This record gives sequence, structure tokens and C-alpha cells, in this order.
Amino acid sequence: MAFTRATGKHRRASRTARTTRNIAGIATLAASGVVASVASPALAATDEAPTYDTGLTQAVVVGDELADRIAAQADAQQADAEAAAAQAKAEAEARKVAEMAKQRAEEAKKKAEAKAKKEREAKERAAREEERKRLNTFVAPVAGSYVSTGYQASSGLWSSGSHTGIDFHAASGTTVHAVGAGTVVEAGDGGAYGNNIVIKMKDGTYTQYGHLSSFSVSVGQSVTPGQQIALSGATGNVTGPHLHFEARTGPDYGSDIDPIAYLRAHGVNV
Repeated sequence: MAFTRATGKHRRASRTARTTRNIAGIATLAASGVVASVASPALAATDEAPTYDTGLTQAVVVGDELADRIAAQADAQQADAEAAAAQAKAEAEARKVAEMAKQRAEEAKKKAEAKAKKEREAKERAAREEERKRLNTFVAPVAGSYVSTGYQASSGLWSSGSHTGIDFHAASGTTVHAVGAGTVVEAGDGGAYGNNIVIKMKDGTYTQYGHLSSFSVSVGQSVTPGQQIALSGATGNVTGPHLHFEARTGPDYGSDIDPIAYLRAHGVNV
């Protein structure tokens, strides 16, 4: 005999179908994170005793494993984030340390450069001062010599009747020095002076060197104290080799002043 459902009546689903639906429902809830709701009231309302395996335990285990994986993933992400933050902090600290080191190095370099500049300027000032002193220093026209004939000594050897300079003892060929810094204004034949040189000094006075055997400077040339300008000799109106030296207020004959007083006033011991 065939059986059919009565119209309007619904038969309860079979045990197998109910179990399948329950497992699917639990899995769905577990996937959405709502694992605690697996104890469905629908199971409690059944009129049949649960004498078979519903799959609930398996579903809960599956849900726990999924939750553990999600938690582990979250922990890993947090650990990565913390590691990235730590690395970023370390890099920032490293940049800060490097910047401070660079700044200290630049400051040290600036200090070293400033010190070197100061020392260089001090050396340059000392050199300029030394050069200034040297240029303002006077020396004797013949080194290690002495005055053999004094200033304004009387004799018929001179047209004026008196000596207009002083004579330094010097054999022919003895080196003659410029007594100070100046510019050569005459270098050549000086008549009774023979070969002679006249130098305008830095202070505006003039010095003259006579009876030279030769000279090594020319007109317009600058000379420094102690520079060799000639060799002594016996040219012009002389009785023997020597150096005739004059100090003058002008470049020409007749403007002479006391050469010994002049040299001593400039620190030369004669």
C-alpha cells in the first residue's frame, strides 16, 4: 500500500537530515565567531533521546581550531607590527646618533679651522712685523770695518777744504752694503767720487757710496738693509782703496749731514 502526506500536515525531518543541519549550522556560526551558540534550543526541544552522535563535539573542535588559528594570526600580525615599530625606532635612534655625530664632527672641524686660521694670521702678523723691523734696520756699509777718516776733516785733497763724509777702511773688492731700505737714484760716474751710488732711503734721507770698483744695482731698483750693492775700490780722487760714505738731506753734493750721528741714530754702532 502506498502512503502519502496529508494535506496541510508536515512531517518532521529525519534524524539524518537534522544532524546534517545542526552540524552545518554550528560550522556556520563558528565561521562567524559565534561558537558559544552551538547549543541550539532546537535540539533540546526534540522528543527523541540523543542516543546517537550529533557531531557537536566535532563542530566545537573545528571552531576552536579556527579560533586558535585566527588568534595565532592576530598574534603574528601584532608581533610583526611591534617588530616593525621597534625597527623604525631603532632606525630613528640611529639617524639621531648619526646626525649628532655629524654635528659634532662639523663643530670640531670648524674649531680646528678657526684655530688654524688664528695661528696662520698670528704667523703672518709675526712675519710682517719681522719684515718691518728688518726693513727699518740699518747696518754698517762695510761689515767689520772702522772709520779711517772722520766727518769734516780738513785737507787740501777736497775741493771744499773739508771731508763731506766718512771713509771706511776697505781693500779693493770688499763687499759694500746698502745701510737701509730705499731706492737707487744714481749709479755711475760721480766725478771726484769715481764710481758712486746714491740711494733715497725710506725716511726721505739719502746715502752715498763712493770710489767703487764696480756696482751691482741700477737706478730705480729697490734695495733692502744689508743687500750687496757694490765692491769697494779706488776710483775717482783717492790716495788708496776705501769706501767713502755720506748721509744727505738731498741727492746732490753739498746736502751732507754727520754720517756717524746718522748711523748711530739708526742703531748702527760706529
